[in-house]
Amino acid sequence: MEMARNNMTEFWKEHSKDATVEEMMLDSRAKELTQHELPEILSLLPCLTGSRVLELGAGIGRYTSHLLTQAGHVTAVDFMESFVERNRHDNGHHSNATFLQADVTKLDIPQNSIDFIFSNWLLMYLTDEELTAFAHKMLGWLKPGGFLFFRESCNHRSGDSKRDFNPTCYRTEAQYNHLVSSVGVEGQEGGQKFGFDIVLKKKVQTYVQMKNNQNQICWLLEKVTRFSSNQNRFNTFQQFLDNQQYSNRSILRYEKMFGAGYVSTGGPSTTKEFVDLLNLKPGQKVLDVGCGIGGGDFYMAKNFGVEVLGLDLSDNMVDTAMERAITEKLPSVQFEVADATKRLFPEASFDVIYSRDTILHIDDKLTLFKRFHSWLKPGGKLLISDYCCGEKPWTPVFEAYVKQRGYVLHTPSQYGKFIQEAGFCNVRSEDRTAQFIQVIKTELQRVELIRDEFIQEFSEEDYLAIVNGWREKLERSNSGDQRWGLFYATKD
Repeated sequence: MEMARNNMTEFWKEHSKDATVEEMMLDSRAKELTQHELPEILSLLPCLTGSRVLELGAGIGRYTSHLLTQAGHVTAVDFMESFVERNRHDNGHHSNATFLQADVTKLDIPQNSIDFIFSNWLLMYLTDEELTAFAHKMLGWLKPGGFLFFRESCNHRSGDSKRDFNPTCYRTEAQYNHLVSSVGVEGQEGGQKFGFDIVLKKKVQTYVQMKNNQNQICWLLEKVTRFSSNQNRFNTFQQFLDNQQYSNRSILRYEKMFGAGYVSTGGPSTTKEFVDLLNLKPGQKVLDVGCGIGGGDFYMAKNFGVEVLGLDLSDNMVDTAMERAITEKLPSVQFEVADATKRLFPEASFDVIYSRDTILHIDDKLTLFKRFHSWLKPGGKLLISDYCCGEKPWTPVFEAYVKQRGYVLHTPSQYGKFIQEAGFCNVRSEDRTAQFIQVIKTELQRVELIRDEFIQEFSEEDYLAIVNGWREKLERSNSGDQRWGLFYATKD
């Protein structure tokens, strides 16, 4: 471990002699990259007004100056004395700043004292062992509800600076995902366990556009009490989705039923029908909440010339969507792993918010719809399809199904009332259960026709799982318990 720290020290001594931005970023295009990257990264951060911020790996203060204008106090920490001195020289006139030269692995911060930790290109200079211990420390330093933002070079180096030796640890996205989902600490009173929930994970677009580099990844995490499912095997809701309902195998099985690119009811046919209601115009901005593997987003971008941002909480879904986006060659479509209940966008960011069979996972629908309302431009449109339910009492079978899936369902009319209550006008709530039943029957007929192909591609067990699942869906819908709603509304 000591040898690893010594190697890192030697590496940065070599690359911090003049304390320039080029040295710090290890890139000859550092100034040009910074110009585009700074606003992009800053736009992803939570509201910092009055916050106590800990900036780790602050370097010469590329971000410090911006954090200081918003936060109540910023403690800027870096390993290299020359970087700290340059930061102090440039930003020391701020009364709400503390500058610290320290090795973060030896840093001692009071528990539950920090609102926001900002780390840029730091974790890749820690060994796996140091990183695991450090992640636990950061979780402990944060107040409950506090945020951690970190950004790393994944898979391989990004800068073009000459390096005689390079001790940097280029991990995969999956390694960081595993780390943040597995770390946990006990609360001070004991009993309560805290962990990280992903608010967003995305590629840094500046590097994608300027260097065709897909390996600059950033995460925004929130310190929360641990999600506990009936299964109790998963630390977070995201883990539950990726390992249970939306495993890679399940996604491909769903796609085989719904059609290439789709994992929601009716696939391309309902997508075309519903998107036509939006009267999309070239250049409009669309937010797709629960984008799945992106079929609807590619359809909108190709046929109407709109820009689409697809959000999904399932890493597996977004990874698949991103792979497809490379094939589709559509730079106007972007994807990110994000929790729509926590993600922040400026007011009036989008012309359209679109969501297909996703909000059934979300408990507080009214608060989410209020967020949608603020994100839409005046005259903006909302279109949602979602699983709904009939009036209670439900049959025991349906009750068990909803509980097992963790769905939060309402009748179509109640759902529409939430949208109205959130401030939308011209709200149309339609019970589309009859269409849902017809779609299920059509999909069952189609899969029966390709039975041999399906079994060859997956297995007989997979085939039966899908067919039985669809038949049960049909029974639940015919009994009146499971319903399907279509909701359309506008913002004044």
